Amino acid sequence: MKLRVLPLALLFLLSSAEAFPFGGEVVGVLEGSTIEVVRLGKVERIRLHGLDCPEKGQPYGGDVKQAISALVFAMEVTVEPHGKDKYGRIMADVLLADGTNVSHALVKEGRCWWSRKSAPDNAELERFELEAREAKRGLWEDPEPIPPWEFRKTQRKQSHGAPKN
Repeated sequence: MKLRVLPLALLFLLSSAEAFPFGGEVVGVLEGSTIEVVRLGKVERIRLHGLDCPEKGQPYGGDVKQAISALVFAMEVTVEPHGKDKYGRIMADVLLADGTNVSHALVKEGRCWWSRKSAPDNAELERFELEAREAKRGLWEDPEPIPPWEFRKTQRKQSHGAPKN
């Protein structure tokens, strides 16, 4: 009986590996809020949890990639997973050695929106966004910044409505 249970337990642990915190070095910062972290010799794509950042080509889009790079590139971080997104990336809180939550820092600085879709009950991100708005920090300097979800929708409409050659 024990021999049958052991493989099942091992399979469960391996399949739920994304559920456990892990450490690693940040080796890449991709557009938006995606970073690459080395875990056990393999590069894992990590989507910063609770954020929606300006897109490439959108005002502040280039700034956010630089800000994330300055915070995490070549740093050892702790990744606290929240599952996977539809693209297979691990959705996670990423913590610096001093305990700083990268998502919190970016929203506080006004670099990203709090994602009500991926973190609907996150009162801290909600408060940090409100404080950044009131202080007119980062993208909130603009009186009417275009949220990235609206920017993406506009881009999709333009690409689908374009005449074919």
